[in-house]
Amino acid sequence: MFIQTEQTPNPATLKFLPGQTVLESGTADFTSPADAAARSLLAESLFGVTGVAAVFFGHDFITITKNVDHDWYVMKPSLLSVITEYFTVGTQVMNESAPQTIADNGEGDDEVVTKIKELLETRVRPMVAQDGGDITFHGFDQGVVYLEMRGACAGCPSSTATLKMGIENMLRHYVPEVVEVRPAN
Repeated sequence: MFIQTEQTPNPATLKFLPGQTVLESGTADFTSPADAAARSLLAESLFGVTGVAAVFFGHDFITITKNVDHDWYVMKPSLLSVITEYFTVGTQVMNESAPQTIADNGEGDDEVVTKIKELLETRVRPMVAQDGGDITFHGFDQGVVYLEMRGACAGCPSSTATLKMGIENMLRHYVPEVVEVRPAN
């Protein structure tokens, strides 16, 4: 098995491409070993590598964020070994009962929110996924869109610029009711 790795805009996060499906649908974000232990044996095993701070699963990629005091050249061989072993054995990525992030079906949304979600889904999410991350819609209130950056994009030095200059400008262009984009807290 050959696993490719890619740098992301976030220097603390590396994207691993195992060449096969990681999750059939949705995404999964793990921010602690306890969270991983409850939901995924693979994520739990990745947290077993010293220096891992967060793990994120997308459709065909895994992003891993390291602690600032650790180096990729030390961690990467161990991470590749865990991922290779896991996919070679063929164990399920998520525990049977573990929830994943499921796309919002949009029922009950007004026309403006529907437009915003459609633009995020068709134009923003694919680009953010290329960098090993995801974006989640949290709400629209009085002209302000609230979004959460996840995976490689969470904590990325350029995430504020992405939200303000990229996503905000695009949404304002296509949806005149949008005045501003802010990170969801």
